[in-house]
Amino acid sequence: MKEYRSDKLRSVGIVAHGGAGKTSVAEALLFNAGATTRIGRVDDGTTTTDFEPEEIKRKVTISAALAPCEWLDHKINFIDTPGYADFVGEVKSTLRAVDSTLVVVCAASGVEVETEKAWQSISELNLPRIVFINKMDRENADFYNVIQEMKDKFGSIILPIQLPIGAEENFKGIIDLVKMKAILPSPSQRSQGTEEEIPEDLRETALELRQKLIEVAAEADDDLLAKYLDGEELSDNEIKIGLQKGVFQGNIIPVMCGAAYPNIGIQQIMNAVLDYTPSSEASSFLGIHPVSKEIVERKTSDGFSALVFKTTADPFVGRLSYIRIFSGSMKADSMIYNASKEKTERIGNLFTLRGKHQEPLSTIYAGDIAVVAKLQETGTGDTLCEKDKPMIFEPIMYPKPMFTMSIEAKNKGDEDKIGNALNRLMDEDKTIKVVKNVETKQLLISGIGELHTDIMAERMKRKFGVDIILSNPKVPYRETIRGSVKVEGKHKKQSGGHGQYGHVWLQLDPLPMGTNFEFVDSIFGGAVPRQYIPAVEKGVREALFGGILGGYPMVDVKVTLYDGSYHNVDSSEMAFKIASTMALRKGALQAKPALLEPICNVNINVPDSFMGDVIADLNGKRGRIQGMEPITKGAGIIKAQVPMSEMFRYAIDLRSITQGRGDFDLNFSHYEEVPQRIAEMIIAASKKEKNEEN
Repeated sequence: MKEYRSDKLRSVGIVAHGGAGKTSVAEALLFNAGATTRIGRVDDGTTTTDFEPEEIKRKVTISAALAPCEWLDHKINFIDTPGYADFVGEVKSTLRAVDSTLVVVCAASGVEVETEKAWQSISELNLPRIVFINKMDRENADFYNVIQEMKDKFGSIILPIQLPIGAEENFKGIIDLVKMKAILPSPSQRSQGTEEEIPEDLRETALELRQKLIEVAAEADDDLLAKYLDGEELSDNEIKIGLQKGVFQGNIIPVMCGAAYPNIGIQQIMNAVLDYTPSSEASSFLGIHPVSKEIVERKTSDGFSALVFKTTADPFVGRLSYIRIFSGSMKADSMIYNASKEKTERIGNLFTLRGKHQEPLSTIYAGDIAVVAKLQETGTGDTLCEKDKPMIFEPIMYPKPMFTMSIEAKNKGDEDKIGNALNRLMDEDKTIKVVKNVETKQLLISGIGELHTDIMAERMKRKFGVDIILSNPKVPYRETIRGSVKVEGKHKKQSGGHGQYGHVWLQLDPLPMGTNFEFVDSIFGGAVPRQYIPAVEKGVREALFGGILGGYPMVDVKVTLYDGSYHNVDSSEMAFKIASTMALRKGALQAKPALLEPICNVNINVPDSFMGDVIADLNGKRGRIQGMEPITKGAGIIKAQVPMSEMFRYAIDLRSITQGRGDFDLNFSHYEEVPQRIAEMIIAASKKEKNEEN
């Protein structure tokens, strides 16, 4: 692939709800540009951008994939992104690397939830966008219904620049409202189609919508507006100029239509990308100086700066870093400075990827995207720049992973491999979190949803040869006492020669929540010699850690050693430790023992229409509503406290209740006593598990 300067470059993210056909659109774009020899099909597992085995097996996009192509002496870096909520991190990364977006909407299904969420993210970044209404040949396809739905959701900035000719099995082509020509498919597969006169039955509608298009285009430019108000006709080129300015300003969202599989309207997408979306040539980008923390502005002509927006872990090639150049240029076989890590890295070969196919690059310029292998220190979100002109771009903001599972090796001997495999996965997916729960001794992995964690398991086996088992995490229950008691513990054993003798009196008292443990030595007169008192405390601590109800750690207990006795010959540290353990266990059973469970603070963002259902579900999970606040028009936040045991699969529950529109944040708050009926079931299950282990 030849070198392209900034003014000849476009980087476009393709986003949509899963099933809208964005991967099929990407496939058709590559074919029409001559980058591939045929249009692959998702159902056949033959598409360029869905090349991972997990993607082919499940027929869904999991990872964002580069799809560069050349069109009319320009290079367009399309990036095909996932459409399922579990892989939203890939969308977030991609949107930081592109200059504009192509939003694909299904003509039958309309605007779906992941499209709405992606639209919000695009708006937050002020990215220009084009909409392509796909699948016009599908049953129940309705272009006008989708246009109205988009206007209702996104406002009057929605502007059709094309019309379909027919729908469903009668879909025959499109009408270009700028040229005012019908474009019908040509026998030549890669033809832009044949231009014909608009069918008479659609001419009135086309004229009406073209007039609206001209008005909106004129409003985007003062000179065009003056000409229009003077009653002069705008040329096709002037209309394009007005549309381009409106798109750049965010006041126009041009809407196109077609069908990917029959290859109708696809080449017009690439024309529209060149006509209406910006190159980065005239753009400027902001970052922070790493030392002074002042805002730094970079134009494309300034010194080199870039962002690593994606990393993949290849078991054969190693780490692959996807780099978007924002200013300057980057050459193969050169040195770069990682301002985020304050490290210098050597760049070896530069290349681009089309799916999994590599094409070498020698130099890339601002606006382009390249891939580099085997950077040692650099990870996703790092800023690369010139060392004497340092800057750091704002980090990529990822959603917090809230679906947690326990992970363990299926085969003995693989435990050591798990850590390395997880580190490699976290390197390429910033929505994965791994923690070791000290209390339950479980390794916990968190992701966005169930499908996300299942894919992690499949990748660990395929890439790193580690077969794992995913299961629900154990709840870190605790035990405590509600009453006070005095108790004796005596360990006496005679077996010839030296015997064993330890004797203590302990007082057990409850402490305020969160105090954990307090040991008090109140011995007077040497009833228990000083050298044995540490052994008494050690025995108490060991007994507390093992609990007495379900084997959970006992907390918020004050233990006072106030009396005891000893034997000059038979007493030992071990004897006093055993006596103390016996006393603690016996006394705790008499001191009204109770089971405690962790309670979490939960903040749930949810549309108003789902609030009642969400609150009802929380009540069913023994939750307590703490309050509700409006956050935006039509949406609010529910604040609640809910037992942790009820929240491990809440990501799935909330998605189901709110049709994917709700999200939540969860943090540990405190411990509370478990209701008696539930406590009995938990204790019985714990004892059964321990018996099975033994």
